[in-house]
Order: sequence, then C-alpha cells, then structure tokens
Amino acid sequence: MKILAALSGGVDSSVAAARLVAAGYDVTGVHLALSQSPGTLRTGSRGCCSKEDAGDAQRVADVLGIPFYVWDFADRFKEDVIDDFIAAYAAGETPNPCLMCNERIKFAALADRAAALGFDAVATGHYARLEDGVLRRAVDQDKDQSYVLGVLDADQLSRAMFPLGDTTKDRIREEARARGLAVADKPDSHDICFIPSGDTRAFLGATIGVRPGAVVDADSGDRLTEHEGVHGFTIGQRKGLGIEAPTADGRARYVTDIDATTGTVTVGPAERLQVHRIVAREPRWASIAAPTQTLECEVQVRAHGGRAPARATLVGEHIEIDLLSPLTGVARGQAVVLYRTDPDGDVVLGAGVIDRTGDDAR
Repeated sequence: MKILAALSGGVDSSVAAARLVAAGYDVTGVHLALSQSPGTLRTGSRGCCSKEDAGDAQRVADVLGIPFYVWDFADRFKEDVIDDFIAAYAAGETPNPCLMCNERIKFAALADRAAALGFDAVATGHYARLEDGVLRRAVDQDKDQSYVLGVLDADQLSRAMFPLGDTTKDRIREEARARGLAVADKPDSHDICFIPSGDTRAFLGATIGVRPGAVVDADSGDRLTEHEGVHGFTIGQRKGLGIEAPTADGRARYVTDIDATTGTVTVGPAERLQVHRIVAREPRWASIAAPTQTLECEVQVRAHGGRAPARATLVGEHIEIDLLSPLTGVARGQAVVLYRTDPDGDVVLGAGVIDRTGDDAR
C-alpha cells in the first residue's frame, strides 16, 4: 500500500510517517509549500511553512530513508484559505483557517494529486482515530484534533490515515527521541500559519483597510464609539473595544453581534452571549449518511471547549440545532461539529458552518 505522508517539519507528522514505515507501508514524504514568501526562520512556536520547516521535514525523510518532495500549493492555499479567511472576517464572521486547509488543501488538492500519482492514502500527524471509516476523538483529549477534521466527508476520510490517535503527545515525543528524530523537542506551532506575528487584527487591517462603523450598546442602543472595521472584532470579545467608560453598574461589555452590512458592532453584558439555537450551512457527514431523523448528539463550536448536548435536524441544506445547555461566544463562520458518544469513544457524525444563532436562527 502506497502512502503519501504529509511532513510539516514538526514532531507529530514525523512520528506518523515513522510509524507507517515501521509497519511496512511504501511511504513517500511530501512537504507543502503554502507561503508565497516564506520567512527564513520561525520565531519560537509561531507560524509554520517556513524554510526551517521544509529543512526539518527533509532531514526526517533522510532518517526514515524515504523519498521526499516539496510541492508548491501556495497559489491554491492563498485562493482557498487566505482569501476566504479575509472575506469571512470582512463579512463579520470568524472562520477557522485550519478547517479550511484540511478540507480544501490536505484532503482535497493534496489527496487528489496523491490519487493521480497512484497513492492509496494521505497520512498526517493529526490527533484523531479513524477506524473502518469512523472518525473518533483522539485518546489524548488535550490534543484531540477531531474538531478540525470534522468538515471532511466520508470520501475524503476513505483516503486518509491518522496514525497518532491512540497515543498521548508526551509519548509521541518520547518515540521521536527513540527513533533519532531531531524534531522530538521542536515546539508546536500555535498561531495561524500565514500570520506568524500572531497579530490577526493587524494582518486583517492591512489587507481589508479602514471600514468605519459604530460600536453600540445592546441595551440602550447608544452609540458608544467608532471603529475602523468589523474585522477587528469577534463574538465574545471583551478587550480592545475602544470604549472608555464602563457601564453604569460596572459590568463588563462583550461583543454580542456584528453586522458587516451596516458596520455596526453591538456590545452588551455576558448573559447576552448565551445561545440556545444554531443553524449551520454546508453540512458534511463524516461517519454517517445524511440523517433523515433528529440526532441526539453533542456539539462542539471551538477547537477546544464550547461543547453542549443538543438535538440536530437536517432541513434541506442546513442543520438546525437546539442546544440542551446554552453555549457562549458562538460566532458565525465557525464550524459546529456533531458527536455521538459510544463505548469506544466519541464519534464525529458531521459538521456545518454556523450561519445563524439565537433568535436569528428561528
């Protein structure tokens, strides 16, 4: 079986490839060049896709004794991930670029090229379990990445492999050391790969520009201050609102709504962040066929946290979700991933992109 191992230059993808080699698979390593102007070196754990990462991936392939290539996906990445990320923020949404990269680059563009070249599957270092077509949470709950894989459909998963899902991160680093991989202690990258500075607001400001609007109070409707663009805000945000005076009763204000059409950012007390209903567009089904009945499930709206029991119903091209416990800080543009718990662990049922929440979802 021929496997294309996506080597990012980090410890996880390196051990994933090493495990496949040890298991007897015919493995080829590939590093994706996603930046049109990659920096020479990363700073600490910020970003990825740098020349340093490509070099680390090459050295891992050399240790494993496997062929290695660098494939340039920079133009596709800009079009399908970066440009959509910018457009979503300009529209008042809060997208997750890692989900877009998984769906459109690693398990679409890369997987399609791999299939055309005769590879049977693409392997990555994601922490998730994939068994007999069923996607589950990883054993290491702290590192679980099933949420960012939830947007994949059954066909994409049929051509994927995740060799690390049964192991904790500390054991993966130990294994890398034992295998003589120099990346064993390399820091994880935590920031958006195409914003290595970590300053998302500055990046968006430079690309979208100034689009003035008002910050208004949710209770009184009063105009509190001006802002330079809705891209500088996300639902649940508390700091950086530009409001000098506190509320009359001293309560903190949070962003509760963003209207890109009028440029209005609404702020209010924490209780206004509670959401009992979600409607999601672009439904994808990972481990089940499109359901014809209401699903009793658990939903997750952020990569870590934001989980609640729910009932979900597929209605046309949308998933209508009633939360049995409210969630806070739920933003349009985020993914909502549906899970079902069984004796072998949480199963990813499917996912959608949050289109409406709360009263707007009726």
